[in-house]
Amino acid sequence: MDCKLPQRQENSNKSTFGRVLNIAGSDYMPGAAYLSSVSALKIGCGYCFLASTERVINAVAAQTQNIVFVPLKNIPEQMKQTDIIEIGCGLSQNKEACQIFDTFLENIEQDKKVLIDADGLNILSKNYEPFSEKQLKNVILTPHPKEAARLLGVNLEYVLSDLEKSAKLITEKYHCTTVLKTHKTFVCAPDGRKYMNNTGNNALAKAGSGDVLAGMISGLMAQGMDLFEGACLGVYLHGLCADLAREKLTEYSVMAEDLISFIPNAIKYYLNINRI
Repeated sequence: MDCKLPQRQENSNKSTFGRVLNIAGSDYMPGAAYLSSVSALKIGCGYCFLASTERVINAVAAQTQNIVFVPLKNIPEQMKQTDIIEIGCGLSQNKEACQIFDTFLENIEQDKKVLIDADGLNILSKNYEPFSEKQLKNVILTPHPKEAARLLGVNLEYVLSDLEKSAKLITEKYHCTTVLKTHKTFVCAPDGRKYMNNTGNNALAKAGSGDVLAGMISGLMAQGMDLFEGACLGVYLHGLCADLAREKLTEYSVMAEDLISFIPNAIKYYLNINRI
């Protein structure tokens, strides 16, 4: 992995390092909103705005004071003021969630950076036509194999039989950079660039780890990284967090929130090996 981390200017302020709008969480899945927001900040973005229900906002506010909260009604206005929109983590697929996704599609600017994960992908798989009409230019989709199958309208066995082919098909259909999450996550871009990740372990097979990855990639995007390189570096560092966490906690006991606490260690390691 030879992607460079975003540079950190000394003469800077919180806006220098980008703004993430995270549309995430639902009343029974507030943890996804927390994990995907804090991980974006931990990897270096200047602001993370969380748009969610009042119940989710209250739950996340009880755990951290580092996030700026946005009422759902203010999503269209906030979308104009952010560098990347992250949508889907813990969103659910009920009527209200689908309405939120529709609001996102109705108000998205064509050039805005977007990362769609989890329930956002499941809603998208049923709501493809409005998405395709927007002709968005800077989209990252981060499916696991079951979500990939839904996006392609095929069965799970088809995806698992050829992960690289499945990722390329998603990229072609949705004109996006695809991060197909498996034990060796595969990333591919519309221009043909591709990357197979070699970090990570089975400690990542736990609820919430995908939310952390979505936040990490979004945080790198907010700092100005190219979509493909930001996705690759996010995947690499995410897996590295799991490798470092396993050494201390064992692969049995690593929780998603532990991954966030190891982001600084992963960054230090990455900076050190790239100075050689």
